Amino acid sequence: MRIVCPFCGERELGEFSYLGDAKSVRPVAGASQDEVYDYVYLRDNIAGVTSENWYHGGGCRAWLKISRNTLTHEISSVEPAAGAGAKQVAK
Repeated sequence: MRIVCPFCGERELGEFSYLGDAKSVRPVAGASQDEVYDYVYLRDNIAGVTSENWYHGGGCRAWLKISRNTLTHEISSVEPAAGAGAKQVAK
């Protein structure tokens, strides 16, 4: 699998690290123990298109949000992750 980094261009998968689901939302302060447990330990194993966080540690060190089909590994979009400072670099 190859990923097209918005800053470096197309690169080998080995330059990137998978950092998890991009859609999970951190529980609010004061959330119950069960809500925190679910956030930290429980994940859906989606067969199909998902939104994931990846880190380009072997290149520009940017955090990326990638839409990928888990069945075919087809990547439909790659964009800088919000809040990681990468969007400011892209301007």
